[in-house]
Amino acid sequence: MPHPNDPSLRSFIPVDPASDFPIQNLPYGVFSAADSPQRRIGVAIGDFVLDLAVLESEGLIDLAPAYDVFAQDSLNPFMSLGPPVWSKTRARISELLRHDNPELRDNKALRSRAVLARAGVTMHLPFHVSGYTDFYSSKEHATNVGVMFRGKDNALQPNWLHMPIGYNGRASTVVVSGTKVQRPRGQLKPPNVDVPSFGPCKRLDFELEMGVVIGQPSNMGEMLTEVQAEAMIFGFVLLNDWSARDIQQWEYVPLGPFQAKAFATSISPWVVTREALEPFRVAGPNQEPTPLPYLQQKGAQNYDLELDVSLRAPGMKAAQTICRTNFKYMYWSSVQQLMHHASSGCAMSIGDLLGSGTISGPEKHQRGSLLEISWNGTEPVELADGIKRSFLEDGDSLAIRGWCQGDGYRIGFGEVEGTVAAAG
Repeated sequence: MPHPNDPSLRSFIPVDPASDFPIQNLPYGVFSAADSPQRRIGVAIGDFVLDLAVLESEGLIDLAPAYDVFAQDSLNPFMSLGPPVWSKTRARISELLRHDNPELRDNKALRSRAVLARAGVTMHLPFHVSGYTDFYSSKEHATNVGVMFRGKDNALQPNWLHMPIGYNGRASTVVVSGTKVQRPRGQLKPPNVDVPSFGPCKRLDFELEMGVVIGQPSNMGEMLTEVQAEAMIFGFVLLNDWSARDIQQWEYVPLGPFQAKAFATSISPWVVTREALEPFRVAGPNQEPTPLPYLQQKGAQNYDLELDVSLRAPGMKAAQTICRTNFKYMYWSSVQQLMHHASSGCAMSIGDLLGSGTISGPEKHQRGSLLEISWNGTEPVELADGIKRSFLEDGDSLAIRGWCQGDGYRIGFGEVEGTVAAAG
């Protein structure tokens, strides 16, 4: 049987070559429909969703001794079954969708129940987020921010080149794409005033990130090897870690981000599996100095994954691209982040979400936040119709898209979108 990543595979469901969701992808998500409101799990294929709960109930997918796994409202029970089951199930779904397999293709009654138009379903948060950690792993981003606030000679803090820097965020405010984001409130203290005030954030920003979905747990007290950490990663999502720059500026000393990052983190509804991204693995940047032994990696743990950010302000006829970059630039890989996270003895859980940190590249058009793009407000972004932005305003819509380009197909993530609503 052909491997699910085989570029020559074709589905009996027509898929445009420019689609994010060919048969080589098969990302998982949680959805519901107007005529069947219960949430369950499906995969995206072209412009359709394949209802895995229906296929499991009909015996076309066998997860024994587990059962009704795809009738659940989160991916956590499926992820708990482990990498061999993940791989076997993806291969079976690929087999069912192949153009030369009559099992589903020629069963009109079953097809009418199991193949639904994506435009007619509602997508939900794809997994229960057990915990959320956000990292700071782009050297270009960290350098830009450091130059802005500390000067060129002191851009990177002394620890940055020795370990992935991160902080624990809030799992409770991770939301699915399309959820409106209310402008946060907090303490504000500009440099030119003596005492803080409380009110709506005035310098609201996005952060272009990828999210790593942890599908297997680790025990408290144990460290992880590179092989173990890689095997624990179920897949990836697009992630926007909304940031209140002015609240953060006042609160982050001495313990780091808190309320400025706690109000919303948006993720895409489709989880693209690590296996689907396998053909696009690349080596990351050279790491100098050499990391300590527990952080060293032998494999190519970065991905050649194109990323695009567009902004649409009220009154604009169409969104405008404000950033194009690539996940391959990340200095610390997702595997290194996970190894470091567990190195203290921290137990990792199924459904943990690790944010990559803002993804920027070496060029100006590759800056992954408005803080960098507008250089802290000194160089506003010029949009259509004379509109300018240094930071996000109420009514602005921000969308992130990402994809890996194959030969005649792409492995995409769809998008993560959020529109800014006024503070309550």
